[in-house]
Amino acid sequence: MEFGVDGGKAFAYTAAHELDRGKPTVVFIHGAGLDHSWFGLQSRYFGYHGRNVLAVDLPGHGRSEGPPLASIGEMVDWVFRLLEKASLDKASVVGHSMGSLVALECAARQPARVERIALLGTAHPMKVSDAFLDAARRNDPAAFDMETIWGHAAQVPLGANPNPGMWMYGDTLARLARLAPGVLYNDLKACNEYVSALESAAKVACPALFILGRRDVMTPPKSAAALAQAIKGSQTVIVQPSGHSLMAEAPDATLDALVKFLA
Repeated sequence: MEFGVDGGKAFAYTAAHELDRGKPTVVFIHGAGLDHSWFGLQSRYFGYHGRNVLAVDLPGHGRSEGPPLASIGEMVDWVFRLLEKASLDKASVVGHSMGSLVALECAARQPARVERIALLGTAHPMKVSDAFLDAARRNDPAAFDMETIWGHAAQVPLGANPNPGMWMYGDTLARLARLAPGVLYNDLKACNEYVSALESAAKVACPALFILGRRDVMTPPKSAAALAQAIKGSQTVIVQPSGHSLMAEAPDATLDALVKFLA
């Protein structure tokens, strides 16, 4: 479904269903350089099980027009403007990596409009190495390789994919190859410069779930511990076989955790 936000076209996957103000809503927010399809299984499930779904493409990503937004705060404001265009008052927000920071800030800034948050592959601080930032700034294909290799557990190239016929490295690289120059750098820089996670976590009043990959080398579970402690009553699910790309590496376990939390 397409919306007009800030004078540009904004796309959100709705599982081919019309939005219904009488149903609860789940917003899915992707990570750096990615798009709505990263949540393909999870967003489709909720769309076919009694929920409004908005799996968004942030500006400059996927089917949404750019330019990309330069900070986590700007992304948060955009998400709320999209909800207004969709005539939806409240939502649960599910975010992965960069999107998890957006979900956290949504709950901190407008608690009356956020019912629950789920943070997948998150960390505080979400620092990005100088080499990764520099490669992305130069639009060097090495940046795509870094995101792809570091974004999956070490066993991924060896097979045993839970989705028959799917090549996880190739899938990620294909998404990144669609990006306009500078978009990946923009996103990584936004993550690297975001410093208010603990302050925002202390303001979160809604239920919160952390879904973390045991073999995640980009945002290892220990790097989310302070955030989890800062949100009173938060829950944490550790997905044993997964790296950073939880939705692809452990799609069923990730969905199961979300179903239980959002029930």
